[in-house]
Amino acid sequence: MDTGLTKEQLHQFELEIVELFKNNQISSPIHLRSGNEEKLIDLFKSISQEDYCLFTWASHLECLLKGVPSEEVKAAILRNKSIALCFKDQKIISSAIVGGNAPIAVGLAMSIKLKKETNHVWCFIGDMAFYTGIVQEAIRYSEVHDLPITFVVADNKISILTPTREFWGNYIVDAAKKSSKCIYYEYKNGFPHVGIGGKAML
Repeated sequence: MDTGLTKEQLHQFELEIVELFKNNQISSPIHLRSGNEEKLIDLFKSISQEDYCLFTWASHLECLLKGVPSEEVKAAILRNKSIALCFKDQKIISSAIVGGNAPIAVGLAMSIKLKKETNHVWCFIGDMAFYTGIVQEAIRYSEVHDLPITFVVADNKISILTPTREFWGNYIVDAAKKSSKCIYYEYKNGFPHVGIGGKAML
């Protein structure tokens, strides 16, 4: 689907959230993203309105691109739902648990296959979540059973403040690119991730 949103509009939304957070209008953690807007815009051209999207704790931009009005996303963030955004009408489920969206996504994909429906499931995960057992098992299960699911692996090369490559090498690149169920891309996030519950500032 194509919402017509531009890279600049997506980035501006995050800047608005930053100002709300700095002015103490948001009292819970937020996870901001930038640097991947163009890749997301391109990805969502392959995602239909009827497809399910399973996001992580950093899904502001993805929700906008799936068709949730910006004011609705902002209202949810102001209700302290930033890291668990869910919108039934747009078939969006988000999880703040690392890898927590993967088994839900697999269950939805299995249901679609059993019912012989034509929609698809898109499960968005980060580079560190990719290494967790629950995500690896979900990917393998999806491959073996040829489920209608795609795992979108966004690699910003860091997990909170831990450089992923120093601990895991290039496994993520090789494994994700070899999988028929994965789309892999790299980016550098323009916003810092300053600890759990810390303020994410410019």
